[in-house]
Amino acid sequence: MDLAGKTLIAMPGMEDPRFRHSVVLMCAHGPDSAMGLIINKPTEEVSFSTLLDHLGIARAPGGREIRVHFGGPVERGRGFVLHGAGWGDNSATMQVPGGFRLTGTLDILEAIARGGGPQQALLAMGYAGWGAGQLESEILRNDWLVADTPADLVFGVPDREKWTRALKGLGIDPLSLSPVAGRA
Repeated sequence: MDLAGKTLIAMPGMEDPRFRHSVVLMCAHGPDSAMGLIINKPTEEVSFSTLLDHLGIARAPGGREIRVHFGGPVERGRGFVLHGAGWGDNSATMQVPGGFRLTGTLDILEAIARGGGPQQALLAMGYAGWGAGQLESEILRNDWLVADTPADLVFGVPDREKWTRALKGLGIDPLSLSPVAGRA
């Protein structure tokens, strides 16, 4: 099963507090590893302006502000911009199934600071990563639900509503979920 482009939705019994109520867009998935970005947890630790200052990137008068998210616990000092197609379609941009792109180079931050860049963008610091078989084990343990990823979930829904909206997209009322997993 290839999960690239799919959404992982944390079940209520998720024990790891970093992933509690998380919605993760899977960017890559293979037999040896998997990588995704948490798309619903903005961080208060750093703002886009502070990040630009730290990187020495000047903001133009028409420069945009984008919210910085906790993308996951791996390489938290590294930033990734998740965006739609049509910008950065080059070797430095990873294509994610579903029409998404992932860019981790400074040129995208510079473009956004000037008022350009992709119209739909989410900046994530760090990422969620799994080793061989680890994610599959977590899914079998009922830690995650897997769903298709509509673009409006990523870019059009407020962060605080993404978990509930993702569940409702599967026809699940969050209040009906039990934090205890089991097998029949």
